[in-house]
Amino acid sequence: MRITARALRSRVGRFEKRGKWRAAKTMLGQFASHEVAEFPVELEIARPGANSQRHQGLTDKEGFVHFDIRLDPEWSYDDHPAWETVVFHWKTAGEEQCLDAHVIAPGTDTALAVISDIDDTIIETGITGDFRKVMRNWRRVLMQMPEERIIVPGADVFYNALGGGDVLAEGEGHVGETQPATHRPFFYVSSSPWNLFSYLVTYIRGRGLPLGPIFLRDWGLNRETFGSSSHGAHKRAAIDGILGAYPDMKFALIGDDSQGDLTAFADVALENPDRVRAIFIRKVGDAMSPEELNAKAKLKAANIPLWLGTSYDTGHKFLASVGLLADEEARAIVDSVERTDPSAAG
Repeated sequence: MRITARALRSRVGRFEKRGKWRAAKTMLGQFASHEVAEFPVELEIARPGANSQRHQGLTDKEGFVHFDIRLDPEWSYDDHPAWETVVFHWKTAGEEQCLDAHVIAPGTDTALAVISDIDDTIIETGITGDFRKVMRNWRRVLMQMPEERIIVPGADVFYNALGGGDVLAEGEGHVGETQPATHRPFFYVSSSPWNLFSYLVTYIRGRGLPLGPIFLRDWGLNRETFGSSSHGAHKRAAIDGILGAYPDMKFALIGDDSQGDLTAFADVALENPDRVRAIFIRKVGDAMSPEELNAKAKLKAANIPLWLGTSYDTGHKFLASVGLLADEEARAIVDSVERTDPSAAG
């Protein structure tokens, strides 16, 4: 079981629409974070119906505490994917504090999972292009609450049809309790900073998208953050980690062409041809670059299905090439997307 938490000295951020200046103050508070280093944190876990156990952790200089726990004896998966409840414990001014967290556990029937990008894949940013568009996106981040951000058209319908529903409820639970997850687990990877974690969870939940673990970057004023290869390197490391954690599952990769997802996903697929079932790339930019054309050609030669489109129109032809056309869930994806998108072609 792997889970990460971060200790910050701050008030609880509430993303409420109460004027643009209040919104800016809320978002600036997310970035002007005060990390708490060398802070003791306990993680309480429990097998359903069994006694709980606690594991000790200590935050690093950036406030992160990472738990990587070998479950001995091993915990068996249920038939279907589930969210397992764990609890973090710590002390503030001598008083006991605790907070629930959730860990995704695939089911024994999970054959396919989804790894998705975030920017311009599920949330519109418009950052493709010049410096002015990049700054406009940062203005959106700082001035707009999650409910005000524009969802990529059709993403909610497509993702929920692909995932099969998500009923993770808000509120307090108890350690060891489980809640159903999507039939196909979702994992989100992004080069956005960890400061946006709560913001993105609020957005995903509020838009009715499938919830899943989110892999973000720890930003700093260094080459690792702003170097030309930093975006792809982070994303590749996150995807490799996910594939390594679930060696028996295959994956569908979903992204866009604004930040090199096609070339990055192609590298993953070509190195793991038996693990990547299909690649979906939403086109938001102009003509394909030589690198993208080369990646497309290599995927075709390797018989790894690639979908390229401006909207989430999957189409019967593409699903047939992936081998999902006979799947009732896949047919439901096509039907639901084409009902909501009159421009979709079968």
